[in-house]
Amino acid sequence: MNKTKQFSGIIPPVSTLFTDDGILDKVRMGGVIDFLIRSGVDGLFFLGTGGEFSQMSTEERKQVAEFSVNYVDKRVPTLIGTGSTNTREAIELSTHAQSIGASGIVVINPYYWQLTEDNLFNYFSEVSSSVDLPVILYNFPNLTGQDLSPAFVKSLVDKNINIVGIKETIDSIAHLREMIFSLKDEHPNFSVFCGFDDHLLNTLLLGGDGAISASANFVPELSIDIFQAFSSGDLGQAAELHKTLLQLPLIYKIDSPFVNVVKEAMKLCGQDISTYSLPPTRSLSEEKREQVKRILQNANIVR
Repeated sequence: MNKTKQFSGIIPPVSTLFTDDGILDKVRMGGVIDFLIRSGVDGLFFLGTGGEFSQMSTEERKQVAEFSVNYVDKRVPTLIGTGSTNTREAIELSTHAQSIGASGIVVINPYYWQLTEDNLFNYFSEVSSSVDLPVILYNFPNLTGQDLSPAFVKSLVDKNINIVGIKETIDSIAHLREMIFSLKDEHPNFSVFCGFDDHLLNTLLLGGDGAISASANFVPELSIDIFQAFSSGDLGQAAELHKTLLQLPLIYKIDSPFVNVVKEAMKLCGQDISTYSLPPTRSLSEEKREQVKRILQNANIVR
């Protein structure tokens, strides 16, 4: 059993920023990292879904990881996404993350094949055993096509001591509840994060540990204030703030992949960035930009 909780709170899945010609924009990435740390986040997660890892080569992922870990410079825990369609690449990326000083890795299951449970178990176990770092599982069945059930996750945690948490990007309170109750009964320090913004308060009320959700890129103070209000016992304030947070997932329906939508929201909220995203994502049309703006205005995030 893991004796100490490794991660909790609000950990933004940081958008990867590029220049308008598709080159990693280190200056503006640094600006976003500084902004998020000043806002009071509890960690940063690079190369997740919103970080566009699936549109990158192995070398590009390593470049982003190296820059991010070096720039954060241990100011907050730094998590690197290392999941892949194949075990060899996942191990290569995971050992690289360890070599550059990452605080932990986040591993999504292979997206393409429907793996047998044995093969899926071996994938996570082999990646976990390749490093000494803490490992957070990443469950996003809408994109991978394969759910990580609470029973399966528990079997992994029972056998792999460095698997310390999970990001549950699933729109099901029942799934979150079962994951929290099943895992924390025997592994109380196992961290359960929601991946969807609108499940933050549900997750906390059920005994979970926080959120790794995209809105923290453009309005981090909202999730942070909810987490802090809940932690201090002010449930009324947490609920009032959560009413605003509940409106934000509407923006993710505007386009797919939604990474460009998040960047547009970041820009509308005052961050000096390019909204360029790697293909097949494209820049938003003027009509879609207006849709993002209206949602943020209705939530009183921007004027």
